Amino acid sequence: MPEGHTIHRLARELRDAFGGRVVKVSSPQGRFADGAHQVDGAVLSSTDAHGKHLFLGFDSAAGRSRAPATEPGGTATCSWVHIHLGLYGKFWIGPGAAPAPWGAVRMRIENDDAYADLRGPTRCEIIDPGEKAVLHGRLGPDPVRADDPETALRRISASRTSIAVLLMDQSVIAGVGNVYRAEVLFRAGLDPATPGREVEPAVLRAIWADLVLLMRRGVEVGRIDTVRPEHEPAAMGRAPREDAHGGEVYVYRRAGLPCHVCGTEVRTREAAARNLFWCPTCQA
Repeated sequence: MPEGHTIHRLARELRDAFGGRVVKVSSPQGRFADGAHQVDGAVLSSTDAHGKHLFLGFDSAAGRSRAPATEPGGTATCSWVHIHLGLYGKFWIGPGAAPAPWGAVRMRIENDDAYADLRGPTRCEIIDPGEKAVLHGRLGPDPVRADDPETALRRISASRTSIAVLLMDQSVIAGVGNVYRAEVLFRAGLDPATPGREVEPAVLRAIWADLVLLMRRGVEVGRIDTVRPEHEPAAMGRAPREDAHGGEVYVYRRAGLPCHVCGTEVRTREAAARNLFWCPTCQA
């Protein structure tokens, strides 16, 4: 499942390609036909991301030119398309005129210069501003959005649940997925099984600051890199990581391999219905 940095990057790319312009919206697959009809011919006035949720705001005054909003909640926006990619959803953005659709394209956005095809999302629906506000209210603070982390830190500090599970709870912190969870806990030297209430407040604040750093970097470069300079392949004389997810990491999907720092075999087990990876020595 794409993590929060991917959704923020998508919001920016869609804003760059279509923001402030009239767009044609269709549903070649047909499953979003009614929703596409509601926003077809409207201006894509703003894009927004919160955690793993993407929101596209459309101005109903078709044909009216305006600068793309960089912040959500523009007053002229009356309809939002809410998208959650889930495990299988993908957005493809291409230049030029749109080709004949192939595969199950749930939604297509296009103008004369670019097109974007959405396939396989868990959610693709029209919502109004009130429904959007409710969705935001269910999500925790997002490290990419410069949100205030205090509510998340208080919830973690009061919980008996393990920090590994809490970090994956989108109502606690929005946008953290399996990769960021494993990597930020390694970088903090924290045992994933530690109950939230046993994590020192200073460590929690350091984890939040690290998430802000790593996830914003992910937005910029389009991949997850978490290793410090002294553990990069060139610095250690090791081969670069070869994985479809890309990026240099410490423990994610490295079960059975030696830890880059101490050489201990990286372990894995299930936590929050996902495989958790950690080093039993560095995170003792």
